Amino acid sequence: MAIITLTTDFGTKDHFTGAVKGALLSEISDAKVVDISHDISPFSILEAAYVIQNAFSSFPVGSIHIIGVDSEISEENKHIVVQLNDHYFICANNGIMSMICDEINPQKIVEVNIHDKISTSFPVLDVFVKVAAHISRGGTLEVIGKLITIIKPIKNISPIIKDERNLLIGNVIYIDHYGNVITNIRKRFFESIQKGRRFEISARNHKFKHIYNNYSDIIDFNIPIESRNNEGQGLVVFNSSGYLEIAIFRSNLTTVGSASTLLGLNMMDTVSISFLKD
Repeated sequence: MAIITLTTDFGTKDHFTGAVKGALLSEISDAKVVDISHDISPFSILEAAYVIQNAFSSFPVGSIHIIGVDSEISEENKHIVVQLNDHYFICANNGIMSMICDEINPQKIVEVNIHDKISTSFPVLDVFVKVAAHISRGGTLEVIGKLITIIKPIKNISPIIKDERNLLIGNVIYIDHYGNVITNIRKRFFESIQKGRRFEISARNHKFKHIYNNYSDIIDFNIPIESRNNEGQGLVVFNSSGYLEIAIFRSNLTTVGSASTLLGLNMMDTVSISFLKD
């Protein structure tokens, strides 16, 4: 049974997601189709890259991942299939895969070349589904595409080190359902630069000097519950994916607000870390 995941910016109001699922089941009747997300912001390559990077490894080896974000084909936006860790990713060559490929070397990459056989204005439905069906039947990638070795990079995927390794500059790459702000600064990279030094994290005019292990670590459990006032308090953690995250404790967009709204942080905003001399 083929396992096929879908990550798109289609939303759920329109017919697009349902049509793709129907086409997959028509091609592969026993397919298990799993939604990762259809709420990627329109054409947001960074959001899609972050979501698929942190979801794909939970699926069994051999899974096929369709990524329908910025997928219209053009001279500068070809379609590719990437085989990586025995998973298959079908998407446009627009930078989406560079975040994953920065961590893991692909086994094989092909540029899809079956478009002369398919007329379409909806490539996820007409092209990606055909490619997924071919892979699910055991077809080789070389049959549907030509081998390539380089994929497009994504801008601002990596933080910048400045001032003789005393300053680390990152960017916001994702804002989650709770309004938590995720940066491109990963824990192991941070620690390799920090080397035990004290630091100050700056996001707009907000400063943080501590990184918690868990959100609830901000609570002083010695204070009686009725006297605590932690809701709405800002904090920094390395999230479950290992990325530096600025959050609001028990954030709620309709009540206490979120890191994005309260701190005024948006996609691609700068977050810097200054390492302090003792």
